[in-house]
Amino acid sequence: MNPLTEKQIRNSFINASRGEANRAVLPELATIAWDRLDYLGWQDPKAPLSAYAVLEIDGEPTGIRLQSGDARTGRSRRQAMCAWCEDVVETGDVVLYVARRGGEAGRRGNTVGTLICRAFACSANVRRTPTPVEASDQAAREQIVQRRIAGLRERSERFVREIASTR
Repeated sequence: MNPLTEKQIRNSFINASRGEANRAVLPELATIAWDRLDYLGWQDPKAPLSAYAVLEIDGEPTGIRLQSGDARTGRSRRQAMCAWCEDVVETGDVVLYVARRGGEAGRRGNTVGTLICRAFACSANVRRTPTPVEASDQAAREQIVQRRIAGLRERSERFVREIASTR
């Protein structure tokens, strides 16, 4: 992922008002290993139910504001697979995130939800070294990691495009 500035991030949100985007507490951008990310995701430390994700779509940063549905309902944590990285190892910290649609649909209250790693560790999860059972040689391991990365990008982008949809 290309490094982003605070202004680029705040201007990227497709389902947040200007006020919501300006109130978001951003992560420390100088400490981010951008070359190891497929998207930037974080929880807002001042608003524990709020989270954000910014992806590059068609070469432009596109951000979404998320709400943690699990915390709102008070349900206990259950093991689940993240719909973005589909990691089968890290299943204990996956939550339901719900995003208001962009535009008029969002103003009418329409939302879309999916299961995502609470700490947005998907980029690290897909880069996990495959086990010997998954692949026996280095070339096969590298192919598996590349397929995981491509899958993460495709699934996360599809979700963000769904948020932008005018349905």
